[in-house]
Amino acid sequence: MNHMLRIPLNASPAQLDSLRALQVAFGQVCNTLAPLVQASRCWNRVTLHHLAYKKLREKFPAMGSQMVCNAIYSVSRTSRLVYQHPDSPFNLSRLGEKALPLLRFTDTCPVYFDRHTLSVRDGHLSMYTLDGRIRFHLALQPRDETSFHEQKLREIVLSRNAADGFELSFYFSKPLDEEEIPASEGLDSGEIPEYVTIDETP
Repeated sequence: MNHMLRIPLNASPAQLDSLRALQVAFGQVCNTLAPLVQASRCWNRVTLHHLAYKKLREKFPAMGSQMVCNAIYSVSRTSRLVYQHPDSPFNLSRLGEKALPLLRFTDTCPVYFDRHTLSVRDGHLSMYTLDGRIRFHLALQPRDETSFHEQKLREIVLSRNAADGFELSFYFSKPLDEEEIPASEGLDSGEIPEYVTIDETP
């Protein structure tokens, strides 16, 4: 059974600045990687890591190693949606031999975290930013607290909300094989995500 927990962050002005800066930088890493996907027609996460990780770390030293890995995951995941989803207008079967369109990530693209860059313990959250870790108090319901202990945390996504603040989405599932699709994948309908634009220029 998949389960999503969405938590708005009660961030101070300084914390909001840190989160915005991280989001912009994360998008820059994604946009540096996207042309490689376009040219190679490869978006396998492991292969992209071998092809691009070292160069990305050299170009974006402030991002930290694990956040670069998370950006590679983001590009891989988004590419899979745009180029493979049967309802996508840019599905490979529709493109044929045409060049792949280039994905351009916006400055408000989602930021993916993992257990190395974000932790939740005893109602407190600690998360990575370019300025160091920032911390928030989380008022979790008992059933939500239980999810962190009894369910597998598949994805953690930081995104903007309607009030131009930030929220975290935690995607849980019962323990599954690593090859299975993350819980949040079920939310994808084949529509192009609003955080990317498509450049079809040859």
